[in-house]
Amino acid sequence: MENINNITVLFGTLITLLLSVVAYFIKQLHSDFKSMEKDLIEVKTMALIIKTEFKSGNGLLNQKVEYLEKRVQHIELVILKNQDYEK
Repeated sequence: MENINNITVLFGTLITLLLSVVAYFIKQLHSDFKSMEKDLIEVKTMALIIKTEFKSGNGLLNQKVEYLEKRVQHIELVILKNQDYEK
């Protein structure tokens, strides 16, 4: 009977120890997921900032291209008028 009690206490201690180890690793995993979630939010924010900056830069570049196209058209008209006057 004492052997059965000793084995029961030994298995109980072993199971408690193993469950403690599992609980520790689950706690570590949970904290890792929380930090990963924070990092993911930061990455999303940075991606949104980069996207916004790209759109504003693209808009500015389009404005400059339109301005240059108008200048080229104006210069072409001036050149054509000068050629017509020379004839």
